[in-house]
Amino acid sequence: MKKAYHIAIAGATGAVGAELLRVLERRNFPVATIRALASDRSTGKKVSFRNQTIPIEELRADSFDKIDIVFFSAGGERSRKFVPLARDAGAIVIDNSSTFRMEPDVPLVIPEINPEDVKRHRGVIANPNCTTAVALMAIYPLHRAFGVRRVFAASYQAVSGSGARAIAELKRQVEESCSRRPADDARASHSEAATVYPHPIAFNVLPHVDVFLESGYTKEEMKMQDEGRKIMHLPEFRASVTCVRVPVYRAHSVAVSAEFERPVSVEQAHEVLAKAPGLELVDEPHKNRYPMPLDVAGKDNCQVGRVRRDCALENGLAFWVSGDQLLKGAALNAVQIAELL
Repeated sequence: MKKAYHIAIAGATGAVGAELLRVLERRNFPVATIRALASDRSTGKKVSFRNQTIPIEELRADSFDKIDIVFFSAGGERSRKFVPLARDAGAIVIDNSSTFRMEPDVPLVIPEINPEDVKRHRGVIANPNCTTAVALMAIYPLHRAFGVRRVFAASYQAVSGSGARAIAELKRQVEESCSRRPADDARASHSEAATVYPHPIAFNVLPHVDVFLESGYTKEEMKMQDEGRKIMHLPEFRASVTCVRVPVYRAHSVAVSAEFERPVSVEQAHEVLAKAPGLELVDEPHKNRYPMPLDVAGKDNCQVGRVRRDCALENGLAFWVSGDQLLKGAALNAVQIAELL
């Protein structure tokens, strides 16, 4: 590694951008200079890094001069426009959007799973979908031991996955509901406050994350299969997923039923999962110990528990995974990729 790198963060004022700054600082990444980039609406704002105040600069075509690494978390449209410009300026781009994930010449990397793929980059490396990343942290070590064939899963996704506006919307809806008189028409007034999502999210669950495809699945639901195949180098991997938005501020959870090529016991699964990097086994249900969003929020490691034989699948296991999608699902994973460089 060089002694220090010139870094830029595109989308520095967003939820993931803020986490990127914190992760770079606490992991003591060798930063020579840092450039905070965002839309022109954020120009004039400031962010903090290592006790310094960094002014926000407008994301422009000429923002990448003398930059070594750019972390992009500014949305798919801006990634599509600016990532090629950053690469052509000589920077290595780590992109958090879905824009380049399935491009054949762009590595899609979870460092605990396929770190060697980083070596194939041609200036752009993709960060995986947050739900996929959390789920694969438990699926992959089991795959290495027993050979995964297919999974059935349901996600429980926090509103912070939709950004700061969604967090504010949930907070506002909860406060309004709690202050409303019982005689009020709660649903009518509540629906008027739904702007980020098509329905109220407070005290509700929405089986709708991303846009629907002709198949009836959403784009988000197909990512676990498509991205899982690429990350695990497993073209026959199959995943049927239902993605659900829940009124949780931070950290995603996934209920997984997985079928394997070889027989697997709970004891064997525990042994494998307990040794997996970036994963903690929390599985004492009789003591009320199992992974929960409140416990993993703000933490680097994902947690897995509720491990049991799946009674509907041959060679099957059912388990529950929770992880902070702003960290392992986004900022932390991106910085870990940069550390591999």
